[in-house]
Amino acid sequence: MTEISAALVKELRDLTGAGMMDCKRALQDTNGDLEAAQKLLRERGMASAAKRSGRETTEGKVGYRVAEDAKRGVIVAVGCETEPVSNNEEFLAFAAKVLEAVERDGPGAEEQLDDERQELAAKLGENVVVAGAARFEAVDGAMIDGYAHPPANKLGVLVQVRGGSNELARRLAMHIAASAGTRWIGREDVPEDIVTAEREIYANSDEVKSKPEQAREKIVEGMLNKRFFAEQVLTDQPWIHETSKSVGEILGDESAEVLEFERLQLG
Repeated sequence: MTEISAALVKELRDLTGAGMMDCKRALQDTNGDLEAAQKLLRERGMASAAKRSGRETTEGKVGYRVAEDAKRGVIVAVGCETEPVSNNEEFLAFAAKVLEAVERDGPGAEEQLDDERQELAAKLGENVVVAGAARFEAVDGAMIDGYAHPPANKLGVLVQVRGGSNELARRLAMHIAASAGTRWIGREDVPEDIVTAEREIYANSDEVKSKPEQAREKIVEGMLNKRFFAEQVLTDQPWIHETSKSVGEILGDESAEVLEFERLQLG
């Protein structure tokens, strides 16, 4: 067996970030060939990354960036398994690189970084995933703003609003961040089959069937409004900054409308 010097092991470790014993074994298996050992470590790392790929990534970072003129915005979520790794410099650098790629080339650009993602996962010993990405381009004089919830930055929102002020857009992003159930902007966006299914669930519930038959339809509509629309439709939700008003009323007061939003959350 080729004698492997400590200096060579250290050199390989500096090049790859792998553990000392992993480096020593790779050099032994390649008879001290530094380049071959790097390739072997990468192959083994990829195999380890594949094993890790099914593990949950409840930690990580959600980051966003909005252009100075508020005409373009981007948001990404990059997940990992533990909080220490979410604050690791190399993990944060990779997350920043994903944000820049999506900002430059749009959603899907993160796939260009997949080899780097797998190498990082191998080096950090955790599953690393790009959990979500979106890029908005302002239309018809609209503006874009965003919000990431501190201090963990595991939750973020990007929103496009036409009308109103920058402050309104920012507060809308904060509202959506606080409203996990938000799926649609207005009632007209909810597919009719989903509304029908929800109405049937309420109508067939013991809670409704125990009431007089002539009152049931009105009770079902009330349940639909309070338990479904007010939970999942943005304009029906109570405005978190002034709960006596709905989001729809606030938008009406400022002659504004929400055109699109993206809400990303880890964990």
